[in-house]
Amino acid sequence: MNSKNNIRNSCDTGETPPRRSFLKTIAMGATLAGAMLMGAGQAQAATTWKIQSTWDAGTVGYTLFEEWCKSIEAKSGGELKFQCFPAKAVAADNNALFDAVRNGVLQGMNPFTLYWAGKIPASVFLSSYPAGPDQPHQWDTMFYSMGMLEKTREIYKKFGLFYVGPIQHDANIIHSKQPVNSLDDLKGMKIRVPGGMVAEVFQQFGVSTVSLPGSDIFPALEKGTIDAADFVGPAVNYELGFSQVTDYIIFGPPGVMSIYQPVDLMDLTVSLRAWNSISPELQQLVEDEVRIYSQKHYLAIQARNIEAMEKFKADGDTVTRLSQEDLETWRKAAIPIWFNWANKNDDARAILDIQLKYMMNDTVGYITEEDIKGF
Repeated sequence: MNSKNNIRNSCDTGETPPRRSFLKTIAMGATLAGAMLMGAGQAQAATTWKIQSTWDAGTVGYTLFEEWCKSIEAKSGGELKFQCFPAKAVAADNNALFDAVRNGVLQGMNPFTLYWAGKIPASVFLSSYPAGPDQPHQWDTMFYSMGMLEKTREIYKKFGLFYVGPIQHDANIIHSKQPVNSLDDLKGMKIRVPGGMVAEVFQQFGVSTVSLPGSDIFPALEKGTIDAADFVGPAVNYELGFSQVTDYIIFGPPGVMSIYQPVDLMDLTVSLRAWNSISPELQQLVEDEVRIYSQKHYLAIQARNIEAMEKFKADGDTVTRLSQEDLETWRKAAIPIWFNWANKNDDARAILDIQLKYMMNDTVGYITEEDIKGF
């Protein structure tokens, strides 16, 4: 009895505890220290995604993308880092870029979505196409409110990819050596345009179409091997020197910069393996950040466009506009080609179905049942 009381009293009064308690205390301390070290190691080991853009280094597009990528590490609390690269830095061309993400050489890409028309036919409907929806908010509505985002992710999953979301960019416009005041003026011209649906519609109006990478456009215009060239919007096109080799800029009717690619979407796409390797919380952060960046990217480029158009004007360039009647004629020529592409597979049809439902709704009113009768 006395010995037990003595032990209890020694603990209560702060005297040295017996050997067993001492060893237990050391063990608990070692466990706690190990846990702290492990936690510190985990905090330092951020997941890094290598992401290549199709923007050339030095352009406003790449500068904006680079700034956004650098912000992700802090926003994720150090858990995720985006290491970005400009066009051709890792993958030499678009085909190589697609494969590099699928094969894990890169974890992500920031392309113009239309680039995959040859690999994913549905992608012609995942960015604006001739006479289709022509306002940025229309595309955001279809993606985020009408199920097009979910359908797109289902399609990309078949290729081992995860489509995070669209990134609003700009309209594509044409710079020409000669004035174009109507669709009739296009006949006989040799113009650089994207391939696929866009080229096919231009060909309906007697245009000889050429496919060239962005870096080859300036010399082709300079040498006169092409009469005109499509590329992106005024801000980037001015940076690329187009005012030095052309005199005219072709727009659609007032309020419409382009009748063939008025909302040229980009996106963030990552490998499905990389996407599944991060937590649901990080996934949600990336999705939210893409939506925020989309708006910032779009608005920053629109501000630069206004400045660039003043520079084009100062350099002597003239804007010519197609008419509303031209736009209606263009749409009639484009609709059969829409359906040719939609009939390439079930995925392409599913995406166009979503868009037809929207374009035929009275809130938009771009087409009627009569317009698509027989297709």
